[in-house]
Amino acid sequence: MENLSVVQQIISGDPIRWRLLHLVHFLGLPDCWIGAGFVRNAIWDHLHGRNVSPLSTDVDVIWFDPQRCAASYDHAAQAALQQLDPTVQWSVKNQARMHTRNGDRPYLSSNDAMRYWPETATAVAVRLGPGDTCEVAAPLGLDDLFRLIIRPTPRFSTEKLDIFQDRFSAKNWLAT
Repeated sequence: MENLSVVQQIISGDPIRWRLLHLVHFLGLPDCWIGAGFVRNAIWDHLHGRNVSPLSTDVDVIWFDPQRCAASYDHAAQAALQQLDPTVQWSVKNQARMHTRNGDRPYLSSNDAMRYWPETATAVAVRLGPGDTCEVAAPLGLDDLFRLIIRPTPRFSTEKLDIFQDRFSAKNWLAT
């Protein structure tokens, strides 16, 4: 529970991330979160005693609506966010359709979809909650994130291990 509170404090205390959560919330997409490096990098900066680093190359917005699976809905949401803040490289994906691209069984929600992301420390997302609070989704827990452990999720530790290893090398996390 302590790690959950720390995530909430770090994200809500970061004016840039907090503003972006408000922009995403404004879209009103169902089961909508910002995840991956948006959260991971803020936590890792905190754990290393560094100032919050600039946003990574893109901001991953995930949402879930099986009734709107066409990629055109993602493009429209991404364009709306780009209009609201053109300084950010937005990536918007409805998780209700991503299982086909990833070769997985259909996902049940955004939270379920994160179980199939490559690393446990990256499978974390946040959103603006009731009363201007920070909600956290971490289907695989927060322990690896806070222990600075880069571990593959179950699918990426077996049949997709090559993809995990390529990401690990390309991201250069140990040096960072």
